Amino acid sequence: MSNSGRVPISKNKDFTPEPDWNYETTVAQIEAIVERVESGELELAEVFDQFTIAVEYLRQCESFLSQRQQQVNLLLETLDEVSFEF
Repeated sequence: MSNSGRVPISKNKDFTPEPDWNYETTVAQIEAIVERVESGELELAEVFDQFTIAVEYLRQCESFLSQRQQQVNLLLETLDEVSFEF
């Protein structure tokens, strides 16, 4: 596997997605990695490389979902503060 397919490991939990980053695409990439690992066709070193990539993708997804949950919570708090007078 070439280095071009590698994903740098982020040390920061605050993931800032690239403009073309997509949650569903990233999940599909994780699923593809799992399928390759489970197929048994990879050498052990490749399994570890793929596992490392999958972990980084999972971190990205977790951070993305956490950020979106914070946004939803903020919106819900704002709604609670608004008084509707008709």
